[in-house]
Amino acid sequence: MERGTYTEQEAMQYIRENDVRFIKLFFTDVYGSIKSISIQPSELDRAFSQGISFDASAVKGFLSVAKSDLFLVPDPATLCILPWRPQSGRVVRFFCNIRYADGSAFEGDCRKMLSDLVDKSWKKGYSFNIGTECEFYLFKCDDKGEPTHEPFDNAGYCDLAPRDKGENVRREICLTLEQMGVHPETSHHETGPGQNEVDFRYSDVLNAADNLQTFKTVVKTIAARNGLFACFLPKPLSGKPGNGLHINISLMKNGENLFGDEMGDEAKSFLAGILHRAVEMAPFMNPIPNSYFRLGEFEAPKYVSWSRQNRSQLVRIPAARHDGTRIEYRASDPASNPYMAIYALLSAGLEGIEEKRELMPSSDIDLYKASKKDVENFQTLPTSLGEAFEAATKGDFAKKIFPKVLMDFFDGVKDDMDDPEFGEV
Repeated sequence: MERGTYTEQEAMQYIRENDVRFIKLFFTDVYGSIKSISIQPSELDRAFSQGISFDASAVKGFLSVAKSDLFLVPDPATLCILPWRPQSGRVVRFFCNIRYADGSAFEGDCRKMLSDLVDKSWKKGYSFNIGTECEFYLFKCDDKGEPTHEPFDNAGYCDLAPRDKGENVRREICLTLEQMGVHPETSHHETGPGQNEVDFRYSDVLNAADNLQTFKTVVKTIAARNGLFACFLPKPLSGKPGNGLHINISLMKNGENLFGDEMGDEAKSFLAGILHRAVEMAPFMNPIPNSYFRLGEFEAPKYVSWSRQNRSQLVRIPAARHDGTRIEYRASDPASNPYMAIYALLSAGLEGIEEKRELMPSSDIDLYKASKKDVENFQTLPTSLGEAFEAATKGDFAKKIFPKVLMDFFDGVKDDMDDPEFGEV
């Protein structure tokens, strides 16, 4: 049975028949960190019917101590064996929905927010395909197993072994992902020393976000098994390329790709909506202080602009044609919560369609080599997390799409945003 087809009863039957002894319930905090509670198979029926309680006051962006009980309810479609755990007495995981004690949805559950947006869009005739490209560094560990700042190799873009020492690690990552029903499209060494990238075949929206969380877990696990430390920090090494998370979006209406060979009015307005809200979306695409050390260097964008193929832009349209035509958003980084980041992008695009927003002219110049005169009319992305949140709180977009519980959380921690350790991954 393929991943994504399980009902509750089928999931329970699979666990009974496949020597599963341990179940991990995954959920995500506002910074994109995966959290987990483990239960025994005997508790799974209760988890489906009532949920498993946890202290929400201990999770960033959830509830206060005064009102702290929330419940994890497994999504049966996300049942997956963890291949690196013992094959005798197996371990599986589920991604979970988060609910209150009365069974109502917790409004700060970003995965549920994204799922609801997809459902609402479907009723209007719109659907999306999402593909991600995620970069990470591999660092050596010291004799105590603690990470160092020494890259695993000194290879460059698309180099081969033996110069590329990460080849075997990437292969193990990709093979493990395939065992879990996640299908990498390509993998290669990136530009930085010890830097790697894995790109994923497009998927539906919720699977794409779940798969990215699965990917981060697998990368860190496989790296540790090889005596290495996998780092998703946006800018781990000064003067070297940062880690980006490029999000590719195809917009479909009644089965037709609106970013086909020629963009129609709805596709143009969708892209215009994303560009219009780019500055207000920045804290959700680039959520930690370190994120802003990356922007404006080594093909990471600095300006609000778009073009075809040009990698110096915030949004580009890759050369793929027909069903593969898409837009690629290049500012986001792996520190982001993928559910929040994709939710914000789709919300901005759909708002653009609703408002019939006009698309600005494309920019076909190399923005990294452009003169001051060339860029004087371009809007710039924020240069710090504090600046990004100031733009978000002054604007109306974040308040319109995100629930009060999340906005209140960010308002409460804004004084800490200049701390370089704030929210560090």
